[in-house]
Amino acid sequence: MASPVRSLPYPLGVHPRDGGVDVAVMAQHADRVQFCLLDPDVPSSGRWSERRIDLPNRTYGIWHGFVPDVQPGQRYGLRVHGEWDPRRGHRHNPAKLLLDPYARAIVPPQRLRPELFGHQVGADLLGNHRIQDHRDSAPFAAHGLVTAAPTARPSTKPHTPWARTVIYEAHVRGLTQNLPGVPDALRGTYAGLAHPATIEHLTGLGVTALELLPIHASQSEAHLEARGLSNYWGYNTLGFFAPNPGYAATEDPGLVVAEFRQMVQTLHEAGLEVLLDVVYNHTCEAGVTGPTLSWRGLDAATYYRLDGDGRDIDFTGCGNSLDATQTRVVQLVLDSLRYWVQEMDVDGFRFDLAPTLARGHNEFHADHPMLVAMRVDPVLAGAKLIAEPWDVGPDGWRTGQFPPPFGEWNDRYRDDVRDFWLTSGARVAAGEMPGGLRDLGTRIAGSADTFQSGRGPLASVNFITAHDGFTLADLTAYNVKHNQDNGEDNRDGTENNRSWNHGVEGDTDDPVILAARRRSIRNMLGTLLFSAGVPMLVAGDEFGRTQAGNNNPYSQNSPVSWLDWELADWQEDLLATTRHLISLRQRFGAVHPSRFFTGEQGPSGLRDVAWFAEDGAEMTMAHWGDGQRRMLQVLFAEPPAAIGPAETTGSLLLVIAGAAQPPTVILPDVPPLSSYELLWDSAEPRPPAPGSTQALTPATEIAPSPDSLRLYVAR
Repeated sequence: MASPVRSLPYPLGVHPRDGGVDVAVMAQHADRVQFCLLDPDVPSSGRWSERRIDLPNRTYGIWHGFVPDVQPGQRYGLRVHGEWDPRRGHRHNPAKLLLDPYARAIVPPQRLRPELFGHQVGADLLGNHRIQDHRDSAPFAAHGLVTAAPTARPSTKPHTPWARTVIYEAHVRGLTQNLPGVPDALRGTYAGLAHPATIEHLTGLGVTALELLPIHASQSEAHLEARGLSNYWGYNTLGFFAPNPGYAATEDPGLVVAEFRQMVQTLHEAGLEVLLDVVYNHTCEAGVTGPTLSWRGLDAATYYRLDGDGRDIDFTGCGNSLDATQTRVVQLVLDSLRYWVQEMDVDGFRFDLAPTLARGHNEFHADHPMLVAMRVDPVLAGAKLIAEPWDVGPDGWRTGQFPPPFGEWNDRYRDDVRDFWLTSGARVAAGEMPGGLRDLGTRIAGSADTFQSGRGPLASVNFITAHDGFTLADLTAYNVKHNQDNGEDNRDGTENNRSWNHGVEGDTDDPVILAARRRSIRNMLGTLLFSAGVPMLVAGDEFGRTQAGNNNPYSQNSPVSWLDWELADWQEDLLATTRHLISLRQRFGAVHPSRFFTGEQGPSGLRDVAWFAEDGAEMTMAHWGDGQRRMLQVLFAEPPAAIGPAETTGSLLLVIAGAAQPPTVILPDVPPLSSYELLWDSAEPRPPAPGSTQALTPATEIAPSPDSLRLYVAR
């Protein structure tokens, strides 16, 4: 008699080998796990026959076996037998066809319906979460798809240094849905991102990294589906290894992986890195009243944080939290990250609600095993790792507390820059005390108050806007959110906008207000791109896109969220300005140091940073403590080649004139500098033409416009 084919409990998932597939599934509290092969009863009928195969081996909670005669392209699912004891977190229900958490390709359910819940619910998807439901979910469930290992090919990663990185946050669909030049069939897809029209915009803009909102397969929440909406942003993961098939141009679910890989390779060839916004803090199964699609039916007691009554502990605001104290959950996250780096060739990750991944029983730990594992993993060693350093759990705000090599979204930067140019600007216009310069100066210099402990300014991912919140243009046009389209009676979205409508809420034809708004946009862009740290732009901010005051369009798969590429003249001007500012940032190493400024004199005879008042004298403690001061000059010295980028073409002087009626400014007289040449003035709608400005000598008087920003090269 032939010997049985040997099976191992690793790697997890379904992996082809000669003659069949190896299957390994974590379900450590189960009594029995079945691997289910799904084949159409009749092609195009939508009905599926099912062959169930018991996995014969159980090793440390991993059920595994070799299943012969299974080829790539085969649809499959899992059925798990075991206790139904919700108070202990056990919700095994063999009536429910479950998705393999390691599936590389997924055919998601069309929409949620009662059969997809492990407990009894009615047509409204509400019911008693403790009573087991025995209806078969197979006709409506997500299907995994067996995939062959991607063909090996050399990595094409650009490996852009952090100091040269400029991040561009975008949504796969929103970026290209209306982009001229992209064929209709490719709009809103991975292939559309790789189209020459998209690449031309990104490279022409000068950004170096495309950070994509979640591309993992996802499932919309029931309350959105009931309103005819969807989770457009995708922060509701259905599978941590599968690209969302809804963003693919191909209709063949088996080809989605290939389209994604080709997109990454094409972007790499254009010099662009690809970063993924990843959601390992929760899943689309929501709380205990949510559906049973995968993890809950496999082993809820292991995957999820549960209280003593079997209910979810929610640090995320999304109903559940993956339990990062469990070794198998750490393994799931690390296996997923390695897959995207090794097989899909992506360059890094932004971790949504990252403190949830680093909590012990409740509290955050910078040396949590999850973070330690990411930091020492050799596969992730070259990847960019960025934390969103807050969640909604206790003591959830952790900005500056993640260990190296993590970068962090710096919300202090966002708030202080908005405060200076917008909320303080509104107070100035009202004749009130604005609040001074101390916080703005700290942010421009790299936030040393936040990112000490050997990390340096490049740990700070500076941003003024992100996908959630107002766009840059809307920050200048709305004082309050206008989220009625979301169907939540304007209750959703933050109230803490730190915005200023400049006198009129929303649209206006007033040329004075429009000019002031556009100048504020340019002021914030200039501040962002000439601050120490790593700048992040949001798609469309480069030309002043609007969401009509919606600061939480997570459910708007519509023109509200899609970029409108029909640009007015002022938008063309703003786009030219943004390109100019990014180009200047990349030319001058003075504004992206890898070390914090010390104020010490360097080989050039200049201090690495120096601060001056409007009279050209150095700022004093009294100046910094003056809550009415709005004038500041910052001189960034050209760094020595040993610590700066290869291109270090001069020192830079930033002149901040935040006053409604700024006084005359005297340029600093600092030996050995002999001239200042204007590179950009935010008071002007477009950047200056080359050679159109004259060099000025130190101690020259200049008269900046009200509420403006100027940049000079100092030589």
